Amino acid sequence: MPDTHQDDFFADDLPPPNSGAGKARSKETKPLGEATGTARSPQRSEVTLTPQAAQHAPLAAQLPPQLRMGVSTWSYPGWEGLVWDGGYDKSLLAKKGLTAYHQHPLLRTVCVDRTFWRPLTASQYAVFAAQVDADFRFVVKCPAGITDAQVRSEEGMPRELNPAFLDPRLAVEHFVQPTLEGLGNKLGVLVFQLSPLPWGLLSQPTRVLDKLGLLLAHVRQALVNHPQVIVAVEVRDPELLSPSFAQTLKEHGATYCLGLHGKMPPIEAQLPILRALWPGPLVCRWNLNRIFGAYGYADAQKKHEPFNEIRSEDMHTRELLARTIAGITGAGQNAFVTISNDAEGCAPRSIALLAEAVANQTQKYHDSNKL
Repeated sequence: MPDTHQDDFFADDLPPPNSGAGKARSKETKPLGEATGTARSPQRSEVTLTPQAAQHAPLAAQLPPQLRMGVSTWSYPGWEGLVWDGGYDKSLLAKKGLTAYHQHPLLRTVCVDRTFWRPLTASQYAVFAAQVDADFRFVVKCPAGITDAQVRSEEGMPRELNPAFLDPRLAVEHFVQPTLEGLGNKLGVLVFQLSPLPWGLLSQPTRVLDKLGLLLAHVRQALVNHPQVIVAVEVRDPELLSPSFAQTLKEHGATYCLGLHGKMPPIEAQLPILRALWPGPLVCRWNLNRIFGAYGYADAQKKHEPFNEIRSEDMHTRELLARTIAGITGAGQNAFVTISNDAEGCAPRSIALLAEAVANQTQKYHDSNKL
């Protein structure tokens, strides 16, 4: 489960801690570094890639160059022999795991989930950037202090409306600018995940979309010299998946983040939004297997620990996602896909299986175009 203590967001910009407005949070995602496993070599100071990763090089060569796959958080000791060459303490993996991770042939991106709980500084982003090569790209989530309409208790329960919800100035100053400064050309995607909305807002979608449009306009202006950075919006309310939502994204040069999660409809029900935005890139976060329901992270973790094997296979999602990736990249568009352990039990194994499916679909796509 997520840590129960988080520092205040934007202490200089929000009401004092007593009001609770500086501690917006949700139980939907887990902070960076949350994992289980026994550290067998805590004295080790560096992390290296397992030699077993080399077996994936031929498969990686069959994938579209526009495709980048990766995990959401990387500090899992259970990936020994899959990503890591030995047993490492999860704190060491959180700090230095990217030095090994980015060398894996199939892992060309990563989602930094930690930022959902607390903003990072440019210098903290720079530490991540220094651990990877020039071809690597980061997917980064905007802090919940901006994208959650409610201030939440330590247990994740809503307490009051968040005055900073979709605040354009805070989004630029505390999210966009630090990521650009710290990650530079290695920044690939900025994700704005809207947490579940209270009924008062959900029943007024125009009000929400107006606020979202204003934020996206400011974000796009801040990125005027960085057109390669993708801006994606993910939601947790199926009611928002409307033509008006797609139009708002399109007007401001943003895309929809395909959110594969228990709170959302299956992948086939979300694809119409991508079609409405076509042509454009794919951003997908495969977060939680639907068999666990909308609030099933704890159950998923209990079943999947230590996250080293597939225990909840979802071939339906994998095959549809592979077809989507092949079609989008086949048309020359970029695709960023990140996968959580909570999707099938082991993110690196899920990525390898998805890569095989994409390679097959890509070959079919090319063959059909030759006819």
